[in-house]
Amino acid sequence: MAAPKRFFAETIAEETVLSEEESRHAAAALRLTEGDEVTLFDGGGKEYSAVVTSVKKGRIAVHVVRESVSDREPQAQVMLLVGALKGDKTELVVQKATELGVSRIGVFSSRYCSAYMNENKLERLARVAREAAKQCLRARVPQVEYFPSFEGALRAGVAYRTRLFACEFLHADDAPAADFSSVAAVVGSEGGFCEEELALARALGYTGITLGKRILRAETAAVALLSVVMYRAGELS
Repeated sequence: MAAPKRFFAETIAEETVLSEEESRHAAAALRLTEGDEVTLFDGGGKEYSAVVTSVKKGRIAVHVVRESVSDREPQAQVMLLVGALKGDKTELVVQKATELGVSRIGVFSSRYCSAYMNENKLERLARVAREAAKQCLRARVPQVEYFPSFEGALRAGVAYRTRLFACEFLHADDAPAADFSSVAAVVGSEGGFCEEELALARALGYTGITLGKRILRAETAAVALLSVVMYRAGELS
């Protein structure tokens, strides 16, 4: 028996009406009818079992019957800080970071960053995170934010116990990192970083690390680093 279809709802009550977008998808693509079981989540960590009570054009109503805490959320708290990427590459990174289990995503501008962000792009990234969370059965949606200042992005990660700064011109890691239960991981844009940015990161307690002998694309570097972090945190074992 297939698992109930999942839907995001900003506000969940005993009687909940899905958003117009979710209602259209449920009716047109998934062919839901009255009596079908569904699962709701609001991005806060809980899931809600519900039954469809009404199907109308652009409006699907459900009755919530049970609330539970998801067991799929990682115990590790991981923040990804990534330079804004060209085209739809930032969306790809947000999608994969959400699937891997990050709790927070910060997009920043830096010296060699040639992409830009605006409110529409930021809202699009938040939507990508919601859809990825829904697809991979997460109950939390990572917070996605933009930092116009590179230093501001680094300071947002200072609260994490382990801080990693992936840099393409390093030949060896600064020092081994031991605690992977709380991690801020930094990856640059296509242009990478400069020496001054590495120095600033080190001054703020970041460990400079290398991702191997080959130069990775920015989006590959983000996924590779997060995969290693989640493995070391015990989330992929």
